Amino acid sequence: MKTDLLTNESDIRQPSLLDALIPLLFMIALLATSIVLFGIDAAVGPLQVALLMSAVVGAIVAHKNGHTWERLGMEIVKGISLAMSAILILLMVGALIGVWNMSGTIATMVYYGIKYIDPSWFYLAAALLTGLVGIVTGSSWTTAATLGVAFIGMAGAIGASTAITAGAVISGAYFGDKMTPLSETTVLTPQIVGSNVYTHISSMAKATIPAYLISLVIFFLIGRNVELGAATVDTEAALSALASTYNISLWNLLPVLVLLLLGIRKYPAFLSILIGTLVGGLVSVVMQPQIVTAFANDPSLGYWMASLKSVWTAMANGFTSTSGYEQIDALFSGGGMDSMLTTIWLILGAMSFGAMMDYGGFNTRLITPVIDRIKSVGGTIAAVMVTALGLNIVAGDQYIAIVLPARMFMVEFRRRGLHPETLATAVENSGTVTSPLIPWNSCGAYMSAALGVSTFVYFPYCFFNFLNFILGMAYGFLGINVMRLEPEQQPPLEELHQPPLVDLSK
Repeated sequence: MKTDLLTNESDIRQPSLLDALIPLLFMIALLATSIVLFGIDAAVGPLQVALLMSAVVGAIVAHKNGHTWERLGMEIVKGISLAMSAILILLMVGALIGVWNMSGTIATMVYYGIKYIDPSWFYLAAALLTGLVGIVTGSSWTTAATLGVAFIGMAGAIGASTAITAGAVISGAYFGDKMTPLSETTVLTPQIVGSNVYTHISSMAKATIPAYLISLVIFFLIGRNVELGAATVDTEAALSALASTYNISLWNLLPVLVLLLLGIRKYPAFLSILIGTLVGGLVSVVMQPQIVTAFANDPSLGYWMASLKSVWTAMANGFTSTSGYEQIDALFSGGGMDSMLTTIWLILGAMSFGAMMDYGGFNTRLITPVIDRIKSVGGTIAAVMVTALGLNIVAGDQYIAIVLPARMFMVEFRRRGLHPETLATAVENSGTVTSPLIPWNSCGAYMSAALGVSTFVYFPYCFFNFLNFILGMAYGFLGINVMRLEPEQQPPLEELHQPPLVDLSK
């Protein structure tokens, strides 16, 4: 059990199973009540309240077990600090969407998409192109915020389902994220367990590529067999309206090219998105002077000061289109840092609850009995995957759902003669791909905010994410892609006697 100057070790009691279940069951009850009272689309704000109240309940139980209020408060702050990188990226993505709406970058992608993509191939194209961009950028978040937003815009214009489109975007983005050495999770996971990134990608591919190919077939069949709904605009009218509103040019895609190049060069996500936003601002000033001037709405300013005001406003509060075309204004208005504040609130609530579940020892209390009772290889792999999924739900953060299971099961896998890569693959086949399926998880909250589609709504169409999890689980029980340690790789005797759970406070 963790100790410090604010907590007397002798005063701390190990949590009972009931202690561990109380905050978890309280959260489930509040989330269910929220959905009943407010519906799945209106449950954004109430979800935050449910998570924060559940964190309070967790703190009360931990305090009952001997933890001081001062230390519990510090742990909540520490838990929130783990999400600061995600929060900063969220703010910058909001700025990027606002500026790219004004610069015509998103409008240009939509224009060419409507013009050249056959509607019956639309869902397939969304999953395929986002997969390719995900491999290049190494970031599912960047892919969704750029190409994904464009596909959502196209969906509205041609009458395609935004829910299915979001599912296709997320499927492609997460496939690309897993299959590239540019991805943080793809690099982090093998490092934790003692494998290497290229062995990791090769191992993951055994389940990831088949899952992706099957999902592409499903999106193809949906596109060929399900009729599109009523388009919000006539296609030709949409193209004409876009061309009359924006100066459509390949130059408008310069911010996208810059973002892709920065991804290839492995620039940090926040810095890449910031630079992409500033390049978008420059494109706005050069390519869309009429829009920039109208958005500034201040005749007393010269053009350059008006441009600065417009870019600044778009970054902070988003862009509001006033073209006079109702559908165009609806499609290309939005973004801004302030559009992400509700999502950030959701992440703060989830991380607070996750911090209490971890520091109070509740996660360990729930997981340890599972480890002790499982004997088969398939069961061991399944335990890792279920633990990662559970932590995505309980802790609300993808990185926690990757790091904790990897460290918890590391020694146990070695005890059983299983290669560290088998553990790394199991963790990613669950922790990574299920994160955008949880509304209050940082990834689910992000995808919902960036794409403008509720997690509850796009959830059924994330075929790749489901299939990757199912195949990973099935492979474990069937003994497929299960790597074992050679006799000379077996751990020394003293290591085998280490406790299976690792204290993450060290």
